[in-house]
Amino acid sequence: MTPAATARPGLSFVTTVRLGLFQGSLGFLAVVFAGLLNRVMLSELGFPGLLVGGALAFEQFVAPSRILFGQISDRHAIAGRHRTPYIWVGSACFCSLAVLVVPLIFRLAEARDSPGGEGVILGIVLLCGLFAFYGLAVSMSTTPYLALVIDRTEEQERPRAVSIIWCMLTIGIVIGAIAISLSLRGLDGITDRATLEAVLGPFMVRSAGVVFLLTLVATWGIEPASVGESLSVAVDRDDAITPARAWRLIRSSAQVAIFFTFLILFTLALFLQDPILESYGADVFGMPIAATASLNALWGSGTLVGLLLAGLWIVPVLGKFGAARLGCRLILISLLLLLLAGFTARVAVLQGLMILFGLASGIGTNSALCLMLDLTLPEAAGTFVGVWGLAQAFSRAIAKLLGGGLLDLGRALFPAQGAFPPFALVLGIEALVALAALLMLSRVNLHRFREDTSRSLTQVLAMELG
Repeated sequence: MTPAATARPGLSFVTTVRLGLFQGSLGFLAVVFAGLLNRVMLSELGFPGLLVGGALAFEQFVAPSRILFGQISDRHAIAGRHRTPYIWVGSACFCSLAVLVVPLIFRLAEARDSPGGEGVILGIVLLCGLFAFYGLAVSMSTTPYLALVIDRTEEQERPRAVSIIWCMLTIGIVIGAIAISLSLRGLDGITDRATLEAVLGPFMVRSAGVVFLLTLVATWGIEPASVGESLSVAVDRDDAITPARAWRLIRSSAQVAIFFTFLILFTLALFLQDPILESYGADVFGMPIAATASLNALWGSGTLVGLLLAGLWIVPVLGKFGAARLGCRLILISLLLLLLAGFTARVAVLQGLMILFGLASGIGTNSALCLMLDLTLPEAAGTFVGVWGLAQAFSRAIAKLLGGGLLDLGRALFPAQGAFPPFALVLGIEALVALAALLMLSRVNLHRFREDTSRSLTQVLAMELG
């Protein structure tokens, strides 16, 4: 193989920021699609928490498709490109599905309140199916996207690239929260469904259009068109590895299972409160729609600072494992303080703690992502990114389902104790999960992972090539 074929040019700062626009658009849409609709379905439409969390969880239950899409993008180029065509098609699909969810939730609310509740089962099935297809589309775009980041960076460049790209994700979350606050300020106190739908529908259409446009801007021209210049190889590209052999590769080391488990616990510790956070602000702290949306902006601002601190200072000083341990500890402390804040019911306290939680999330996320990219063989980037993406998506599905289910359980256990105890149950269990993630991190061994998987990769290639 020629040097030109094996060259792995890095990304300039400007190019990395542009590539990060895709992550920013995902953060923006996540706030609008998940955060806002969580609040509307739970507080304005009165859906049970288990239904809301369960429906949202279907987005993540299709996470095994991440491995499939990683394999497909590794093996099959479209117009000489292994990544960007899948990113574009996936983005077009999830933007279209995001627009459809608004009328669907209002039709489901009407069916629930109609005499006999006709159409409720069909509405629930359609809602879960829509979220499942949304998750498939997200998997189709995000797995090749992360593989593209690996394609275009060397190991020593990744902490900076991760910091920039995930800062863009956080900026997107902040902008999304601000956009909700400004665009939907007139809905404070409004419970009329026709009025809510008339405003939310066009807002979602505009949001989806902006997201798709930013996706094109972010990825246009990033990936070379020539197969000979494909950058996903360090030695030889593993387009020949079949899915069956890929599973053999990822089962080759106990370290894969350990890190997989850590990612599940870490992601749960970040997102178990996600489906109930805005309702926490509404029911316990008495905050209106626009104000609860601002909680995501505060969390995002703290996360942005945490990502920058981790990428520019903490990871270089403490190392990736030291920074990850610090992040897990700060997340645990933040969750305990968020629980205690409910006793005060003071909005200012909640807002301050959301910044602290964001700071902890940023530090932990940066270091965990750096570890994730390091624990990825460039020769099978799509496969390994799919596996790590599966861990994160699976745990986010559990978080959405468990968060809503625990809230319902708390309401059943403490029916006369006010609004706070059910939320305290969710936050308390989330803190225990953060502790478990910290303990699991101590078992991760980067050197052993690389030894075991590199040896297995050689064996797999030998079997594939005869």
